[in-house]
Amino acid sequence: MSADPLQALQAANRALPSAGTGEGTLLIAGATGALGQELVRRLAGRHRFDHTRVLAREPIRDGLRGVETLLAPAAEIARWPLVAADTALVLFEPPRLYYDRERALWTPEPAQLPALARWLRTCGARTLAIVQPHDQGRLPEALKRGLASLDEEAVVALGFERVVIVRSARKPAAARFANPAERLAAWMLSIARFMVPTSEQPVRATKVAELVDVALRIAPPGVHVAAPELVWQAAQGELQAVAENWLYATR
Repeated sequence: MSADPLQALQAANRALPSAGTGEGTLLIAGATGALGQELVRRLAGRHRFDHTRVLAREPIRDGLRGVETLLAPAAEIARWPLVAADTALVLFEPPRLYYDRERALWTPEPAQLPALARWLRTCGARTLAIVQPHDQGRLPEALKRGLASLDEEAVVALGFERVVIVRSARKPAAARFANPAERLAAWMLSIARFMVPTSEQPVRATKVAELVDVALRIAPPGVHVAAPELVWQAAQGELQAVAENWLYATR
């Protein structure tokens, strides 16, 4: 069984390089689920950043060198006290109920994105990465490669030097049915799942995390949106080349 994100951090932070050699302070909101665990392992566990803060909704004993669990107040985000941050990562994957520590971490709701982004920008964050999971095959074609909502437009307007949005398809949630008729109807409609193109199918968390990691390292200033097809393409092999083509093709 894989370790939860904080356990992974504890193992990774046994030896810490000298301060001031990394990329400043990283703040992670929503370090939950398989993707959150993998991103914590990659970004914090490899000492790319001088310091890492992970938002939590309950007090957690840190015991981690170079990593701090930051308690998210119960108040509205706009009233949160400011903390130092250079790079921010926002994930919306819900915690897995069988991971005790993971349940204690704070995960934003999609509607909280504008307020959270404003707070992060006020904290000094210059780079913002957002992983937006969506139901496979449901995102309109016109929105896949650009800003998909007024909330995302509001985030971009805040003045971050770099905004990276990764749209990763997720598996359909397991449905519960009250009676046999509903189960029959769901079975008859399930044929639709075979109509979703392969390029829009969910990608393993490790590959999504790798793409986000590369993007944070090499993305030039500006707004960069990775469509589900690009995430899938990156997972097939030459991820670095796919990322470079994505991030620099329009420059």
